[in-house]
Amino acid sequence: MKTIIKLKTADEAKRFFRDLLTEEELMEFGNRWKAARLLARGVSYTKIEDATRLSSATIARVSRWLNRGMDGYKLMLNRVANHHHNSSPAGKGLS
Repeated sequence: MKTIIKLKTADEAKRFFRDLLTEEELMEFGNRWKAARLLARGVSYTKIEDATRLSSATIARVSRWLNRGMDGYKLMLNRVANHHHNSSPAGKGLS
């Protein structure tokens, strides 16, 4: 974790995580984050399964962590929402 918080840009994060993780792991992380965003918007499990190809068990696990975890998902959902709200359209990028 100490290493991750030292990353300064999206490009640095992209390069670091690409070296650290396999392509499948990167896709899994991205799909879990997408599932968390969709769950927070009230999207159904079926639609999330279609959009992410995650199993219903994984989606349920993400939901459980979103609602009864350590609030990591909620922290970042709020931070991303606040960032998008306070930035110009040109500032939008990787989410």
